[in-house]
Amino acid sequence: MSDDNKETAGPEGPREGGEPREGAARRERVVGTPSPARQKALLAEDDISAPAGVGEQLDEASMKRAERIVATLFMVAFASSVAFIAYFIGWSGRDGGMHGVVRARESNFWLGGTMALSFLAMAAGVTIWVRRLMTSKPIVQERHELAADEESRAAFAKDFMEGAEDSGITKRPLLRRTLLLAAAPLGLAPLVLLRDLGPLPEKRLRHTYWGEAVKRAKSEGKKGVRLVVDGTHRPLRVSDFASPGSMITVLPEGIEEHVPEDEVLTQNAKAVTILINVPEDQFKPAKGRENWHINGIVAYSKVCTHVGCPAALYEQTTHHILCPCHQSTFDATDAAKVIFGPAARALPQLPLAEEDGYIIATSDYHEPVGPSFWERG
Repeated sequence: MSDDNKETAGPEGPREGGEPREGAARRERVVGTPSPARQKALLAEDDISAPAGVGEQLDEASMKRAERIVATLFMVAFASSVAFIAYFIGWSGRDGGMHGVVRARESNFWLGGTMALSFLAMAAGVTIWVRRLMTSKPIVQERHELAADEESRAAFAKDFMEGAEDSGITKRPLLRRTLLLAAAPLGLAPLVLLRDLGPLPEKRLRHTYWGEAVKRAKSEGKKGVRLVVDGTHRPLRVSDFASPGSMITVLPEGIEEHVPEDEVLTQNAKAVTILINVPEDQFKPAKGRENWHINGIVAYSKVCTHVGCPAALYEQTTHHILCPCHQSTFDATDAAKVIFGPAARALPQLPLAEEDGYIIATSDYHEPVGPSFWERG
């Protein structure tokens, strides 16, 4: 340390030129530290807390005004919670509980908006209660051993009663009653939400639009409905899909013309199918499905049986279908059985046939598509 960064001091302070007074001890001070006089001011041990009694007396007129505001917020929270429950029971599950993108947006707006407003009003009410209706006297909490003796329990009971008295919850029945009123629907909301775990879709998820399309085609004298390319809606011929290892996404013909506009996306999501050309010498049809393919051309649901992600990746060399969400892997050569990942069952297979050179589906899927829990719907 250089001499410029040192200072000498004695019992009565430093002398000019840095020379210590006679009999004084020498000490050093690092650059940037406050001088002894400044240290004394900064590190004073004087009590700087607020004077006793400050904040303990509140204006009664202001308190009454704050009380009405808090009660109003609690009533808003109550009304919002009731609106949440009413919409959930009366509107969100109408028409069997199934809805398209437009209805899903509406449901999210009302359920999310009413619940958010309820929590916001409750939080604002409690905040104003604490800030405007409770005293601000200093509170000191000392640390003791965890074991509570009789004296500690008695002290807690005393503090609790004093806190209850200080909060005003015992002497302000309007606040107490509106708070309980606002909290009651929030306590019931989780019970109401359990309804959403039940079979709201009923049996709608057991079938896809393939069944209706096949039924309409057969009523016109055909063997089944043609497969069309997703996006272009071009019917597929067997000759168009003759290269082994090919994969394409298909839908039933006519879905755009015969389904209401607000239901098209929902029906597409359930009916979406992947068409794969597996080398016929490697294809192993499942028992009872020997005539469900056309020379190795086979169709499986594109909806993963784990959580419903699109199983849209196909590896030509191994003939594995991969879901990119959680890596569930299915064997396209063996009825799309699960060979890896969390999926619980194979991808449903769509029965295929040929008519006038076109690839057609002869029936709907014989089992529900999508996640396994949908089967209970």
